[in-house]
Amino acid sequence: MSSEYDATEFVDTDFQAHKTLTSTAPVGLSPLQPAPTRAEVDLKVTEAQQKLAELRRAQEELERQRAALEETRRRQTEFQTGRGEIIHQITRGLGLLEEAEFSSRRDAEQMAKAIAALREALVKVEAIHEETWTKGNFDVELTKALTAVENARMEWNSTRLKFPVLSGAAQAAATPAEAGDRPAEPLLAQKSYFELCKLGLAMTWPLATVALLALIVLVLVLLRH
Repeated sequence: MSSEYDATEFVDTDFQAHKTLTSTAPVGLSPLQPAPTRAEVDLKVTEAQQKLAELRRAQEELERQRAALEETRRRQTEFQTGRGEIIHQITRGLGLLEEAEFSSRRDAEQMAKAIAALREALVKVEAIHEETWTKGNFDVELTKALTAVENARMEWNSTRLKFPVLSGAAQAAATPAEAGDRPAEPLLAQKSYFELCKLGLAMTWPLATVALLALIVLVLVLLRH
């Protein structure tokens, strides 16, 4: 009579162990893959260091490019800002200079006319020679002299009002006796040109009256003769 059946008698235990190892091995690795050697590990470390060094060089190159671009942008901004500022300043300066030049040219023309008038008045006053007067022409020459002096004085006062530099020069050359009249200058400065002319006429009318009387006397004398 046959013995009882034992299923384990037909099982290959070595094959089962090999199958178990194969089924539990990681995907992509061959079973029983040998461990990396020291040389392989050193090689991979060297390759990783080389890649890191290349990345650092690339990063440094990018940093240099970024710095150069930022410098270019700064210079462009400086150029645009500076150009706008200098255009504004020069345009404004040209306007001011042109206005000042026009005013200076106008003042120079007026000053040239004043110089010519003062020179003419000076020549007329200097041309008066009292030693040449005679008893017969005394009244006539005196009238002419007073008229020339008065005209010169009016021309001088008018010129002083137009050009303050003359008032400054006159004040610097004033004597101590004339210094007492300085408090009246601010009052005169507040008056208009027309008012000053009226004031000058009021101050000089006695001389004009004397000259007119002398002229009348001279005419009467001539008529009698």
